[in-house]
Amino acid sequence: MILVLKTGFYSSIQDFGRLGFQEFGVPYSGVMDRKAVRLANALLGNSENEAVIEMTMIGGTFQFTKSTCIAISGADMTPKLNNNRIRNYDFIAIKPGDVLSFGKAQAGFRCYLAVLGGFNAEIVMQSKSMYQNITKAVTILKNDELTYDASESTGRGHAKIRVNAAYMESEILEVYSGPEFEYLSNHQQKLLLDGSFTVSKNNNRMAYQLEEVVSNTLNSIITSPVLPGTVQLTPSGKLIILMRDCQTTGGYPRVFQLKASAINTLSQKFTGQIIQFKLLD
Repeated sequence: MILVLKTGFYSSIQDFGRLGFQEFGVPYSGVMDRKAVRLANALLGNSENEAVIEMTMIGGTFQFTKSTCIAISGADMTPKLNNNRIRNYDFIAIKPGDVLSFGKAQAGFRCYLAVLGGFNAEIVMQSKSMYQNITKAVTILKNDELTYDASESTGRGHAKIRVNAAYMESEILEVYSGPEFEYLSNHQQKLLLDGSFTVSKNNNRMAYQLEEVVSNTLNSIITSPVLPGTVQLTPSGKLIILMRDCQTTGGYPRVFQLKASAINTLSQKFTGQIIQFKLLD
């Protein structure tokens, strides 16, 4: 069991989310950075979909009551085990009583804590991902007790992984043209593809808004399907990039669709950082 001593900022249990329920208006949810979570789970020999703790901007503090092994991935939140600095992407043995703490993100924005075998969280609609009005809790809370199956350390990890975290620092988001992209003028398309855009303070698990405005002469569309990675152009000219907790339909023109790997990159961005769109064939 893990006792939550400090929660950090918006820390939650997430896996790869809910598939097959969007027709009922249920968001996909799930981890924001799937690449980071795949790496952490691979180090432990878990399936890639095992539930993890996702921490945003500021990490929490956790005390373990059972032996296990852990791996940390994503943002560097200066993790410490019993006040001794440890590294991301290492296989780490845990003993009863150990305290794991995280600080503010030094690079990246979201950090992941995986345990051997995953967390034994509530399953709703085939997923353990926390989401408002779907699961009992939206985030983990102080004094929560998070359970996992105890396991003695084997002394080594289940995988040797060469980690390239450059994707977190990249400013380039690879995209495909969206259903309404062709209705933009050549000038509008050029603005979108040649310009740089700034992540606004309005960014969360539902969507990232960008600061810069692109003149929009398109009419709103009939409410149509959207999914994580859909880039919408609002009547005011603002761009909204939908993320894992987004709604399932929308009425703004869909000008781009992020490549799956670009969602991982964007999820590690924070207010004031710059992104650019690169159109794929």
